[in-house]
Amino acid sequence: MTDTTDDIAEEISFQSFDDDCKLLGNLLNDVLQREVGGLFMEKVERNRILAQVSFFFCFFVCLTDVMRGCIEYCSSACNMRLAGIEDTAELLEKKLTLEISKMTLEEALTLARAFSHYLNLMGIAETHHRVRKSRNMAPMSKSCDDIFGKLVQGGISPDELYDTVCKQVFFFFFSSWCLEVEIVLTAHPTQINRRTLQYKHIRIAHLLDYNDRPDLGHEDREMLIEDLVREITSIWQTDELRRHKPTPVDEARAGLNIVEQSLWKAVPHYLRRVSNALKKHTGNPLPLTCTPIKLGSWMGGDRDGNPNVTAKVTRDVSLLSRWMAIDLYIREVDSLRFELSMNQCSDKLSKVAHDILERDTSSEDRHEGRGQALSRNPLKHPSQQVPSLPTQLPARADLPSCTENSGGSHYPKLECPGTEYLPLNRQDGQDSPGLESSHDSCHNSIKSLTNGSITSTQSAAALRNSSFTSSALLAQRKLFAESKIGRSSFQKLLEPRLSQQPEIDPYRIVLGNVKEKLMKTRRRLELLLEDLPCEYDSWDYYETTDQLLNPLLLCYESLQLCGSGVLADGRLADLIRRVVTFGMVLMKLDLRQESGRHAETLDAITTYLDMGTYSEWDEEKKLEFLTRELKGKRPLVPPSIEVAADVKEVLDTFRVAAELGSDSLGAYVISMASNASDVLAVELLQKDARLAVSGELGRPCPGGTLRVVPLFETVKDLRGAGSVIRKLLSIDWYREHIIKNHNGHQEVMVGYSDSGKDAGRFTAAWELYKAQEDVVAACNEYGIKVTLFHGRGGSIGRGGGPTYLAIQSQPPGSVMGTLRSTEQGEMVQAKFGLPQTAVRQLEIYTTAVLLATLKPPQPPREEKWRNLMEEISKISCQHYRSTVYENPEFLAYFHEATPQAELGFLNIGSRPTRRKSSTGIGHLRAIPWVFAWTQTRFVLPAWLGFGAGLKGACEKGHTEDLKAMYKEWPFFQSTIDLIEMVLGKADIPIAKHYDEELVSQSRQELGAELRRELMTTEKYVLVVSGHEKLSENNRSLRRLIESRLPYLNPMNMLQVEVLKRLRRDDDNHKLRDALLITINGIAAGMRNTG
Repeated sequence: MTDTTDDIAEEISFQSFDDDCKLLGNLLNDVLQREVGGLFMEKVERNRILAQVSFFFCFFVCLTDVMRGCIEYCSSACNMRLAGIEDTAELLEKKLTLEISKMTLEEALTLARAFSHYLNLMGIAETHHRVRKSRNMAPMSKSCDDIFGKLVQGGISPDELYDTVCKQVFFFFFSSWCLEVEIVLTAHPTQINRRTLQYKHIRIAHLLDYNDRPDLGHEDREMLIEDLVREITSIWQTDELRRHKPTPVDEARAGLNIVEQSLWKAVPHYLRRVSNALKKHTGNPLPLTCTPIKLGSWMGGDRDGNPNVTAKVTRDVSLLSRWMAIDLYIREVDSLRFELSMNQCSDKLSKVAHDILERDTSSEDRHEGRGQALSRNPLKHPSQQVPSLPTQLPARADLPSCTENSGGSHYPKLECPGTEYLPLNRQDGQDSPGLESSHDSCHNSIKSLTNGSITSTQSAAALRNSSFTSSALLAQRKLFAESKIGRSSFQKLLEPRLSQQPEIDPYRIVLGNVKEKLMKTRRRLELLLEDLPCEYDSWDYYETTDQLLNPLLLCYESLQLCGSGVLADGRLADLIRRVVTFGMVLMKLDLRQESGRHAETLDAITTYLDMGTYSEWDEEKKLEFLTRELKGKRPLVPPSIEVAADVKEVLDTFRVAAELGSDSLGAYVISMASNASDVLAVELLQKDARLAVSGELGRPCPGGTLRVVPLFETVKDLRGAGSVIRKLLSIDWYREHIIKNHNGHQEVMVGYSDSGKDAGRFTAAWELYKAQEDVVAACNEYGIKVTLFHGRGGSIGRGGGPTYLAIQSQPPGSVMGTLRSTEQGEMVQAKFGLPQTAVRQLEIYTTAVLLATLKPPQPPREEKWRNLMEEISKISCQHYRSTVYENPEFLAYFHEATPQAELGFLNIGSRPTRRKSSTGIGHLRAIPWVFAWTQTRFVLPAWLGFGAGLKGACEKGHTEDLKAMYKEWPFFQSTIDLIEMVLGKADIPIAKHYDEELVSQSRQELGAELRRELMTTEKYVLVVSGHEKLSENNRSLRRLIESRLPYLNPMNMLQVEVLKRLRRDDDNHKLRDALLITINGIAAGMRNTG
């Protein structure tokens, strides 16, 4: 959960919110009384808090009273501080610090767990109330209905509105045109909660939702409370720490879970909202094959600084994503077959249905008596056919298509083929373990190879045995075939022959054929995942999205022609829209690699060819060489070349990209791009791999070439971004390539994290604004369309913030119907973890991009404003860099004052925390940089330097200009508002406490100087915004933050105490666990990690 999600600041029914917090808090206390009260009775009694504090409950004989004592202490201290009684507040905090220092490790550990879980429960309650509010308000602010109506009222004609939403960008294989927004989910390591706990939190959210029902009886409510107690007990008894680092495939599975459990349900609902709003305000619904939103992923493709992401990982994740897509489609087709039981259809559909029946009949006749042939090739000619008619009720078929929760267990789950998985023990149509696909009864009659065949354990052992030869594989196939001989004939005795059936159900016939091909497709993917022989013919499975869409659109067209439009626009329309949105891969996978790795690869190639060393050439020589090779038709890399492992991995990645193509992959992103040659180098390596693969296959590679996207991250590179794009587009080959292969569309990515760490948040924001202006101008000069890809982090220090505010503050002309943006780590779960919040976020993306296209934000009113921004940015950057990079004491202060060194033990990501083995801040990734300061409540990366810049401008007499800029310029206003939000979360007394307890005496003055800088920043932000106190325009958010403080402050004090002990005993694993739990709790209270 995070405060940067939209609408957390809008009005919330705090009575209901408080009721939910009280309910969850009381239940947690009851659980703690039962779980740990007795164990701590004697220990806690020795730690009674002084009874003379009249407003404070003393320690009783159980841990929950310790919690209550800490809460009362901190609550009183917070209230006094808010009331301006600083001295008394400080006295109370010192007493609490003293009591915490007397705690045993066991007491501190358990207290940290309790507070951490309570803060997570508060977060669940906050999210639930956003969901409740979205249900109760009509129209919801920033919804499609709201924004479409305002645009029409504001002078945008209905035709223009409709054309902008539906005819903005050509949409792959159909002749529809639509707004194009792509949300790219990444595995950036900021999600601190284990997936197990995330699922339990989702369960609690569902129970809170159920608790809102007005028709809930007394017994039902008691049962609900029991369910909540069970969930909270389960949470308490679960280890909240990851004991092992996730692999890139684990991270990809987590992303697929978000799709399966939330986005799969949210997308059709969201598209119905778009369609209904369009019909209301323009008279026309959204075309069935048009979707404004697409999804992408970096999980398993982002290899920048992560050696664990290999070419094989990318291939496996892409296949796994396809496997999940097919499995989800099988479930939907099953339900759809049950629903479409009518026999009236169009002549075209009837002919297709009869053709399928005739083909199946002749196929059955041919397969009789062919046991010998079947045993030779059971995979290519499976005897088990999917029956045309469903013989049992599919899972969820009894539920309406809009139902959000799937049947069965409420626990989200995903089990995919793994290393222990044995495809040969399964036949087409049999369920994968743990997945909820429904199947016909004839399939359920055959479970696996049993009764004298081969057992699963034996088969798995055989596959793992290195001596398992091809002859053994053929023997196993023979056993597999023999176990099925005669079963198809027996099945025919149970069912009437097709000629005896009085009528046919044409939709079921067609959809049965779709299901059969889907199951063969899934089976094929399982074989590919296990690197086993795959002998399916191309017409037996689905390869492209349009192959799957054609029969679905045929059914839709038939229902419409027969006057059954109400049926066509139900579950079938939802499935079609899912296919259009998710395609065959759910999320296309981007690849990302650092530009230096490509240069190293070309070094190896040119050295091998006796052409010199590529990286030593100047830019013009590089461009001349690359352009010449790109124009040629021969491969550059000799098949016999021998290269280092790192270079081979780069070449293998391009080979996998050639094998998968643009049907499975999205863009190839070049991090740390700084020159035109960085882009052409990737184009050349891509071209060379495609030539090699095409030659081996004897046919063209699947799909087209990947889009090559330069990522400009540092301030220096951002300043040169426009020049790089101009240079690229001035090259005839490249410009023609963009026009021919990418529809005249150039994509450029801008990075928020590293630019912020490089120069400070304010300077980074201004340089990003100017870079986007320059890139757009460069593309316009050559008549090339541009899509800007925003690499935004979750926290404000890494470019995060409310989606709507961020898009609405972009430079005019930079969002022309298209936009890509990353959603990273914790933000993925916060924004898309529940179907209701996911629908809300998808709408916000859509309406924000639409507004920025039709009503672009205002540019700076006068040149003076730009000059003033330059001046503030210069002062801000100088101040930031002089502190972070030039002060010799700062690095040591950073390590002492924050838990940065210990963050690596969290095991929250597969990639290292540093790009290179260096202790300096320059090579530290932006996430741990921001994460560490967020833990201490100093949040330094978000504001450092900003106060100095504003102060300098105000002292030169520009105060009124700044106030005017805040009122009239959306970019400047959003920048100020985001800094103000961060300052509202900062806590000077807590940051001071870290310094006093952890920092060497010689560096304490540096901390004091930084705290004074924070106070200066707060002062001048309030001057510019005109607010009397922080978050004055965001009172709901301020109240939510204040409500967490009695639980959050003790966590910080506990963390300081544990850090002190751990730094004296750094091999104490129990102390380390206690520290990691405090990190979890503070992240939950701050609603941010990094």
